[in-house]
Amino acid sequence: MSDNVKSGVDFIRERINKDNETGKYNKQVVTRFPPEPNGYLHIGHAKSICINFGIAREYNGRCHLRFDDTNPEKEEIEYIESIKKDVRWLGFDWGKHLYYASDYFQQIHDFAVNLIKAGKAYVCHLTPEQMREYRGTLTEPGKNSPYRNRSVEENLSLFEQMKNGELDEGACVLRAKIDMASPNITMRDPAIYRIKKAEHHRTGSTWCIYPMYDFTHCISDALEGITHSLCTLEFEINRPLYDWVLEQIGYPHRPQQIEFARLNLNYTVMSKRKLLRLVTEKYVHGWDDPRMPTLSGLRRRGYTPESIRTFAERIGISKVNSTIDYAFLEYCLREDLNMRAPRVMAVLKPLKVVIDNYPDDTVEWMPAINNPEDESAGEREIPFSNVLYIEQEDFSLNPPPKYHRLSPGKEIRLKHAYYITCTSVVQDESTGKITEVHCTYDPASKGGWTDDKRTVRGTSHWVSAAHAKKAEIRLYDSLFTNENPDDDSEGKTFIDYLNPNSLEALSGCLVEPGLEKAKPGDFFQFLRQGYFCMDPDSTSENLVFNRTVTLKDTWAKLQKKNG
Repeated sequence: MSDNVKSGVDFIRERINKDNETGKYNKQVVTRFPPEPNGYLHIGHAKSICINFGIAREYNGRCHLRFDDTNPEKEEIEYIESIKKDVRWLGFDWGKHLYYASDYFQQIHDFAVNLIKAGKAYVCHLTPEQMREYRGTLTEPGKNSPYRNRSVEENLSLFEQMKNGELDEGACVLRAKIDMASPNITMRDPAIYRIKKAEHHRTGSTWCIYPMYDFTHCISDALEGITHSLCTLEFEINRPLYDWVLEQIGYPHRPQQIEFARLNLNYTVMSKRKLLRLVTEKYVHGWDDPRMPTLSGLRRRGYTPESIRTFAERIGISKVNSTIDYAFLEYCLREDLNMRAPRVMAVLKPLKVVIDNYPDDTVEWMPAINNPEDESAGEREIPFSNVLYIEQEDFSLNPPPKYHRLSPGKEIRLKHAYYITCTSVVQDESTGKITEVHCTYDPASKGGWTDDKRTVRGTSHWVSAAHAKKAEIRLYDSLFTNENPDDDSEGKTFIDYLNPNSLEALSGCLVEPGLEKAKPGDFFQFLRQGYFCMDPDSTSENLVFNRTVTLKDTWAKLQKKNG
């Protein structure tokens, strides 16, 4: 067990430590991650995954992956497989402990029947609108349903009719009989079963009634021997119902529900319903669009599981909801990629450079360090010839003050190669656009240095025209323009805040020849451009790279500014 666990650095570990000291649960720690298979996981789920699997690992326990598949109308096998992939990608494994709420449908049904027999549940025919009206408000108690005092026999008969498909969908629900005057609205006779005549992905047409989440979840936890049911803060109000159900069904194992603050990021939406709308209405190119906060989208963009785990660890566990700056997630990513990403050269907007005094038929292979942060990464060789490409922004015909790039008569350094000096330019006669820059090179400056130690302040990256590979570079920005896309104070929805400039696809880019051997998911630092990841759309004829994150570290600058 780690020192952090022993010292109880947060309220969850403090509770587990206390339970272990008293011998509760025989000093076992069993947690669970229980997603609904109705969408892809997002960065908010990553926090819960890291907490549940991470804490179980720290205490030499286990964490179950359990799908809460109680709503067949919205569930798909695609979502189940994507969730498994995402959990594994983050670095966690459930081993043999993969479960489904549907595994327990018969047992949950039997517990519901026992509640009816004990006078603790009844079939109610109020419409959803009437149920809301009868429920009351935060300041006013609710009213009893006119069906609340039905006999046990009548309730058993009606529930059997529900189960056998003899009643229409929406005709009635099974409700727990608790207290319509409870100050906690959740305890005002909540629905625990409803009719849904839909095919289930695992049970087929066996069932046409399905248990509600609050009834299913606590029973599933108990049946699996979960010791600590760790969930987000919005379920705090449901904890009395969680405990009530377990007490009424008389199950001997009683898990402890503990709530923590959910993850909120600015410039992001975390609602699966909203993310689904972005996908179905084609505002994005799918669940794995690199602009999406889904784990599959972040993975395709080039985020590493290590950076996400670090992010989750550093934001910590809190009881207070707050919003985290997206720049902090990017900071954790840069920190990881800086240590591991190979450095390469790519020209996004090429400008042709001809070195007039360099032999036409000569190619030199220049040694280049792969990663200055990692000596073990070694070196590679890149081809140099008399025709190169540099960035358009690295040349100015009429440079402003303190401009340190290439300009007429100006000398700069080509990274890993030579010093060059601009001697002339070629311009398009009709537009005046510069099409070529002609230079001379200093043979004594090979490697980018000279013995005379003259000062050359500008350095440009480049690629050899004869060897470079064509590429499409996709530059991403925030999907939303508003820091809080959920803000509806001005009568707008999150759709109104979509950023029309969230994606810029650049064609005709050029990259080092060695990148043709890259595989989808491989990440690199393009010198002076940022960190990039090869996209699955890549082909041998057209390499495709996504910009994962820029080199500019806004979080570090903000922290420095704030002292």
